[in-house]
Amino acid sequence: QVRLVESGGGLVQAGASLRLSCASSGLTFTRYAMGWFRQAPGKEREFVAAISRSFAQTYSADSVKGRFTISRDNAENTVYLQMNSLKPDDTAVYYCAAGDIWSKVVGGRGDYWGQGTQVTVSS
Repeated sequence: QVRLVESGGGLVQAGASLRLSCASSGLTFTRYAMGWFRQAPGKEREFVAAISRSFAQTYSADSVKGRFTISRDNAENTVYLQMNSLKPDDTAVYYCAAGDIWSKVVGGRGDYWGQGTQVTVSS
């Protein structure tokens, strides 16, 4: 059974940093591209960042470029999202996703999804 479990969310003030983690199990992690998405109340889910299987490629949404960094540890089967200079607009539930094809992850059509972790940024 495949599981993706996010952690690291919380309530912080604007300008603070958080690091989200997504631990995977039940899949061959190195065969999957990984991504982060978020969904704010009343809004559609949106892409945040993605990383390829081999670390060779990363891609981030314009709204988070220069502030958020995606990384992965293939030995630990974990993907991370380092979030700096957080803004109130970053408040959302953050989800990680795994896809066997890069375009599926970037396009929001991941094969597997986690349950999400709440990030709340106060002004």
